[in-house]
Amino acid sequence: MDVVVWGGGTGGVAAALQAARSGVDTLLLTPGSWLGGMLSSAGVCAPDGHELSCWQTGLWGAFLHDIAKREPSGLDQNWVSCFGFQPATAEQLLRDWVGRERHLQWLPCCELISVTRNEDRIEQLRVGSAEQQHLIRASVVIDGSDLGDLMALAEVPHRWGWEPKEQWNEPSAPNRERLSTDLFFRDHPVQSPTWVSFGQLDESSADLPAVAEPSDPFEGCLSDFGLDRTLSYGRLPGGLVMLNWPLHGNDWHDGLHRSISSDPTERHALATEMQSHSLSFLRELQRCSDGWLSPGEGIPGSGSPLALMPYWREGRRLIGRSTVTEVDLLPIQPGAQRGPLPLNSDGDCTSIAVGTYANDHHYPGEDWPLAAKSCRWGGRWTGTPFCIPFEALVSDHTSNLLMADKAFSVSHMANGATRLQPLILNLGQAAGMAAAQAVQQQCCPNELPVRGLQLALLEDPQAPAAVLPLWEWPWWHPNWVKAQCEALDHPARINPFGVLESATELMRPQAEQAPHSPHETLAAGVLKRPDGSTYSLECSEGTWPLITLEPGVETWLRGLNGGEQLHLRVIRNPWGPWLRVLAGHQLS
Repeated sequence: MDVVVWGGGTGGVAAALQAARSGVDTLLLTPGSWLGGMLSSAGVCAPDGHELSCWQTGLWGAFLHDIAKREPSGLDQNWVSCFGFQPATAEQLLRDWVGRERHLQWLPCCELISVTRNEDRIEQLRVGSAEQQHLIRASVVIDGSDLGDLMALAEVPHRWGWEPKEQWNEPSAPNRERLSTDLFFRDHPVQSPTWVSFGQLDESSADLPAVAEPSDPFEGCLSDFGLDRTLSYGRLPGGLVMLNWPLHGNDWHDGLHRSISSDPTERHALATEMQSHSLSFLRELQRCSDGWLSPGEGIPGSGSPLALMPYWREGRRLIGRSTVTEVDLLPIQPGAQRGPLPLNSDGDCTSIAVGTYANDHHYPGEDWPLAAKSCRWGGRWTGTPFCIPFEALVSDHTSNLLMADKAFSVSHMANGATRLQPLILNLGQAAGMAAAQAVQQQCCPNELPVRGLQLALLEDPQAPAAVLPLWEWPWWHPNWVKAQCEALDHPARINPFGVLESATELMRPQAEQAPHSPHETLAAGVLKRPDGSTYSLECSEGTWPLITLEPGVETWLRGLNGGEQLHLRVIRNPWGPWLRVLAGHQLS
């Protein structure tokens, strides 16, 4: 076999798809029967981050464009995200993609029993499936699991838990003395996971129910947002509700060391506790809502309101050739400025994927204080972009291993921004592309010239993927790839605001150019600017907040003073509530 991928989560399935699409024989081994992990079987079906159209590239962009065609009511379903979809819709999409690839074989419901090494190479995997054992050899091995399971069995050096501020000078990390004396860090070594449960809203009722007060241990879960906003937070098509609520909700905080235990009874005990806690939270919300919320079946045929697997936010993390730290994520100054570009000794940029998510950590008690990473853009908060260098996917210890999910080389603090589905899809895509190139060039992945990998991602015929953080060109614009290539040739021209300087010959998008959506409507009214960074439209229906994901629209709106008569193409999101502006012009 050319490439073998362990783990069918978000990054694992992306890596397998891209390796196969690139022409090498690929075997995808998954512990469960579903594909997609966070996107489907873990039930986190309202992805955060990468919402702007300039970041909707690669397999993430392809996933969005395809799933939008499969959800008849559209993706604008909630207020935590601009995208909401049913778990089964996501899984079927990925299953369809996998089924089309003649170079890709999928073996579900497997157990990874052992990994054999020969010096610095992984030689063989022993896998159990259907009461049989298989010995599998491959030129390149990819760990696409949430927790870095293959990496651990192969005894590849990795990290687990917190690092002190002194290690990388991360502003939000605790110092070494506090780490050694405060029991909090021993008891909570990684971010808390959630076992997502699903509710079903009674949308036939026009009136909200009288709300009962939540009781312990969920006391306070409704205090910040109220019942309606708590339930519309993760609303999905058809009134299904994703319950992934961090505020005195169904995050699980106890005994997380068991998640990577070699003892299956410990792992089973942890799973049982998480499931019980999440079901209790669902029952409490059902009681508080007087039946307005009932148990929902997010996984068709399961007979249960639970997702198939936990949503792991953090596990083991590779010690790679390069480590992404909080310093790499943070804006240089307040506003839309990005962190530094990763450059090699020749001054070439080695970024193979762009992340954007705001740094977000989950622990019990008060929110962990984090250095600000977000900025106002398009009438809402969004994360400033950052880069993932190729060196974070590989290690000097194991020459034929690539990481394709959240267990790549990242610090504990930075993991809060790098663990989300959109980045992991595109990071997995980069790992799959690198694996294919290593096979075709008969070299180890860590010997690949990064420029060739970057160009292959940008020029991929099915899902071209951005490698650099440029705010100005959306995925649909004809100059998108040209701008990325020019920035690769001249990385010094990317200023701290993600603007490519000296690119005046490249036309920028205009406010009226974005593609049409089957769910769009027209809206007309007067623009209001209550402050410098938010917009609203005063129209016959009242006043609606405006947001946009389109760079051309954001540039246009930012240049208006307020009071102008506008004609807009919008998608209405009553749960936002907002109008998402696709395009518009000013009425004379």
